Amino acid sequence: MVLERWVSAQKTPQSVALRARIVLLAVSGQSNSEISRELGVSRPTVIMWRSRFAEGGPQALTETRPGRGRKPVISAAKIEAIVHATTQTTPPGQTHWSCRTMAAAQGVSPATVQRIWDAHGLKPHRVRTFKLSNDPRFSEKLTDVVGLYLNPPEKAIVLCVDEKSQIQALDRTQASLPMKRGRAGTMTHDYKRNGTTTLFAALDVLDGRVVGQCLPRHRHQEFLKFLRHLDREFPGDRELHLIVDNYRTHKHANVNAWLQKHPRFQLHFIPTSSSWLNLVERWFRELTDKALRRGVFHSVPDLIDAIDEFLAAHNDDPKPFVWTASIEAILDKVGRCKAVLETAH
Repeated sequence: MVLERWVSAQKTPQSVALRARIVLLAVSGQSNSEISRELGVSRPTVIMWRSRFAEGGPQALTETRPGRGRKPVISAAKIEAIVHATTQTTPPGQTHWSCRTMAAAQGVSPATVQRIWDAHGLKPHRVRTFKLSNDPRFSEKLTDVVGLYLNPPEKAIVLCVDEKSQIQALDRTQASLPMKRGRAGTMTHDYKRNGTTTLFAALDVLDGRVVGQCLPRHRHQEFLKFLRHLDREFPGDRELHLIVDNYRTHKHANVNAWLQKHPRFQLHFIPTSSSWLNLVERWFRELTDKALRRGVFHSVPDLIDAIDEFLAAHNDDPKPFVWTASIEAILDKVGRCKAVLETAH
């Protein structure tokens, strides 16, 4: 019977389950007074739901008639005022509203403000960073790079190349404590700087393998050294398409001269302020999260050893980052963002 299923189901609303129990107890022969005492409801409530069931069947138990139920305490006008104040104003001397400052300004409780913010998807305490490219050749460069991801040249190797510069060998001022049951691991908030290194890395788009080399600086001389390293890592005559950013090192005259002597190397520049187009940046995030941020390095060689160890572990089981966004979808999103910015200003 449907009423019995409603009573036993975990996801049935409690109000509907209670009404179903009233009807089931009535069917079993209990009086209105007995049902009232057993379920802890008033006798008129028992009579009402028995009558509703007799008129409309099980469906009637799921319906609440207009005008019934708890009346809203906060008016629609007050809700609109809070939403408008949250999105269009700021408190005096502050950059954003908190639950307590908004509650004090609107004469409601902080819990009420939080419920309204949750219902409207508002989070004033959070902010996301962005940067739209102003590159006049944005569409051209975007098409070139995304085309390499989605339809790479036949028998060619596509590499995402970049430098992670000024990686600091940070040592903590006191010994860290290991994690144990009921307590997270600890480390001091302050640190000692023991030097820096720069990681040059090339991510193979096809298989996810990364070729890396740590060098003391990131001038054009070091970039040339890394290009020679790639030439040895990928021997033969296969074309190497390198996706790089617009750092002046990559466009130095000596670099251009070397590229002319090695025509199988072809550089593809991403638009300015568009580092998200270079997939090696995604791998750099993995390196930072898993090997650098919580590391303790007593010297630069210790730091380089940790980077090399992460590289080796990654290349033992590499997994490529698959690009899925189409050129049209990216241009459409950029266009919407620019329209919003122009409207806001």
